[in-house]
Amino acid sequence: MVACSCGCGEDELTKQLEKIIDEYRGQPSGLIQVLTKAQNLIGYLPLWVQTRIAKGLGVSLQEVYGVVTFYAFFSLIPRGRHKIAVCAGTACYVKGTKKVLKALKDTLGIKEGQTTPDSRFTVEVVRCIGACGLAPAMIIDGKDVHGRLEPEQIPEILEQYA
Repeated sequence: MVACSCGCGEDELTKQLEKIIDEYRGQPSGLIQVLTKAQNLIGYLPLWVQTRIAKGLGVSLQEVYGVVTFYAFFSLIPRGRHKIAVCAGTACYVKGTKKVLKALKDTLGIKEGQTTPDSRFTVEVVRCIGACGLAPAMIIDGKDVHGRLEPEQIPEILEQYA
């Protein structure tokens, strides 16, 4: 049984997914839109979802998988409720990205690209978040920028997302 954040079972998820697919049924050009909506519904794109989308849009499973693995936005594994994007752009890297990542690893017990066992956090490394003047920096949930980071600040910052 697959559960989504609303607590429904696979049957309800499948019905909701089919509604999304129906909007674009037989239209291969709608692939990215369907994948985006499906991921928003389920949280990630497991094989059963990719298979249904391929069938509904009339594209190959290989094409669906190729798009999912090409774009960093899509995920094949469940992600945490809070997504932490650590900047590894030149300014951030030079000013301490490695130390920030080590503090996150030590505090959360996970490496980059992983999700905590309680599904609370996912840590990703990105090329740039556009906050060079705040280096080193990270952004949480795509909106909360934390800059001029020192490793000691990480536990306190994460507590805000409990």
